[in-house]
Amino acid sequence: VDRRRAAASFSLRDLSGKKWDLEELRGKVVMVNFWATWCAPCRAEMPDLVKWQREYKSKGLQVIGVTYPPEELAEVREFIKSIEVNYPIALGDEKTKAMFDKGETLPVSVVIDKKGMVREVIQGIIFPEEFEQKVKPLLR
Repeated sequence: VDRRRAAASFSLRDLSGKKWDLEELRGKVVMVNFWATWCAPCRAEMPDLVKWQREYKSKGLQVIGVTYPPEELAEVREFIKSIEVNYPIALGDEKTKAMFDKGETLPVSVVIDKKGMVREVIQGIIFPEEFEQKVKPLLR
């Protein structure tokens, strides 16, 4: 089943105030990761996201973390500093997540290809094998 569809366009501000617009990221493989500081599996998978952003940035990968409410800004800042997150973290809301996934599951990673099409919505932790199968081929 081909579930490809154009990604809903959205723009979010990251914690430093920079605006991230999905339209402007065409040509990159974008992984939008919905997470929360209170979500243990979310915290567990973030070191992998940091590693992939570092390893595949030059091949066109852009990870964007989007927090899911309720969220304390200070807690978010503290946590991302503690694991040295190297990708933008934006404050999301329920509407942002609902554009891609209506479930209650966290984390959720939405994989958007270079043409701006949603290729995968991965509920729960994204495992290295899944990254190899579902994300890496899009980076070619």
